[in-house]
Amino acid sequence: MSEKSMISSKLLFYTITVSTLLFIVSSLFFLQRSDSSFTSSLVRKLILPSTDLKNEQTDAKPVSCGVLKVFMYDLPSEFHFGLLNWHKKGSETWPSVKNVSTVPSYPGGLNRQHSVEYWLTLDLLASETPEVKRPCSAMRVKNSKEADIVFVPFFSSLSYNRKSKVSGNETTSVDRLLQERLVEFLKSRDEWKRFGGKDHLIVAHHPNSLLYARNSLGSAMFVLSDFGRYPSSIANLEKDVIAPYVHVVKTVSNNESASFEKRPVLAYFQGAIYRKDGGTIRQELYNLLKDEKDVHFAFGTVRGNGTKQTGKGMASSKFCLNIAGDTPSSNRLFDSIVSHCVPVIISDQIELPFEDTLDYSGFSVFVHSSEAVKKGFLVTLLRGVTEDQWRKKWERLKEVVRYFEYRFPSQPGDSVDMIWSAVSHKLASLQFDVHRKNRYRRAEVFERSLST
Repeated sequence: MSEKSMISSKLLFYTITVSTLLFIVSSLFFLQRSDSSFTSSLVRKLILPSTDLKNEQTDAKPVSCGVLKVFMYDLPSEFHFGLLNWHKKGSETWPSVKNVSTVPSYPGGLNRQHSVEYWLTLDLLASETPEVKRPCSAMRVKNSKEADIVFVPFFSSLSYNRKSKVSGNETTSVDRLLQERLVEFLKSRDEWKRFGGKDHLIVAHHPNSLLYARNSLGSAMFVLSDFGRYPSSIANLEKDVIAPYVHVVKTVSNNESASFEKRPVLAYFQGAIYRKDGGTIRQELYNLLKDEKDVHFAFGTVRGNGTKQTGKGMASSKFCLNIAGDTPSSNRLFDSIVSHCVPVIISDQIELPFEDTLDYSGFSVFVHSSEAVKKGFLVTLLRGVTEDQWRKKWERLKEVVRYFEYRFPSQPGDSVDMIWSAVSHKLASLQFDVHRKNRYRRAEVFERSLST
């Protein structure tokens, strides 16, 4: 190489190095000056290695983990654990989660199937508690400007289940009053005003929860069971997260899971048969299948020994029918998954949790409603599934069960961990939308300052 070429190469190397250093310095300066929590968080992740995230904190407790930074409001206890009859002591807002045995428990039965906000709140409290070992998927931060998302800890499903009926001399239910207070509180907060609530996360998993407030808070990201009772302008896949129901039957261990030949029932369904709206298909299928000798299709409830009976029935069946009811989804799907009973999903409007990560066709069978109600179609289809084909879905079911378990403390890949991951996936489009709307924001502020 000639001397001139060597000088040119060195000059190019020095130019690139200096440019890179200038970019890093300017980015760090921007990070300090920017008033956008979305932008600052994103730049941190792009220009700083994960080890440096620990060192950039100035307070006494360095951040040990956390991909998603979550600011959680300290709402009064009547919005959350007070609904579980937890009574605070002194000035405390939250129960201690250091000892699992002292954590307020959630009521059982069908109440439990919509307890998503309870598990997410516990997980955020645990992120501040070094004694609790959990994944590093999300952590609570005290400064809302550092947060990627703002979490609203309102136990909306429990409020609906326990406080939606008017009693005594009341003219308005406690549930409605709590919703009205929540709207008033959020609308007054600088955190809400900053992006019009778009960076807020609100759980409304029961289809009837947040009934009075959902329109006022519709700009927020919702965690829902489905979109069955929401207009698309309020809830949609672009901004919201679908979370699994909490299953009510006992999880079957892999070692105890019955194989193909030990499951004598071809298809299993037990539940409410006569439903309104989209659920009328249940009655049609009942009339078609009730006399099939290897099909169990019967009315059932969770009362008495109902849940245990359902779990036993699913665990001894090859396929479990998951049919649309009053809403597109139900906890029956997740009961069948933890029973290792291959789900047959007959619900055209259903949205499924974590579908950006999971391919449900690997462990489920999908059937259009119009096809399912044709005489002989469904049983012919299921009887045509070979043992080898069924076994592949069964093996996959045993692998994915962990994604549909709610735990405290949370575990890697469980429902809580997966929900935080799903929220993170939504942030890119959320940031894009906010940044587009902020194009002329600084110029408008500058013009207003000049005019004054």
